[in-house]
Amino acid sequence: MNKAVRACVRALVCGMRGGRKEAGMVTSEYAVGIVAAVAFAVLLYKVVTSGQVSAELQEIVKDALDARM
Repeated sequence: MNKAVRACVRALVCGMRGGRKEAGMVTSEYAVGIVAAVAFAVLLYKVVTSGQVSAELQEIVKDALDARM
């Protein structure tokens, strides 16, 4: 095939595929993802270090260490 035919076939194939493929996230999506991950980590830290949850976790560890084998 000559170059013109190849270019035409390539354009048709790319048109059927919907243009370029999504290769990954852009910088703004990374930034939003990082902010969301940090916010979730802070929320999880606050929940785990709260009085009631901390007491429950300590009780679970205590029960596990006192278990008889």
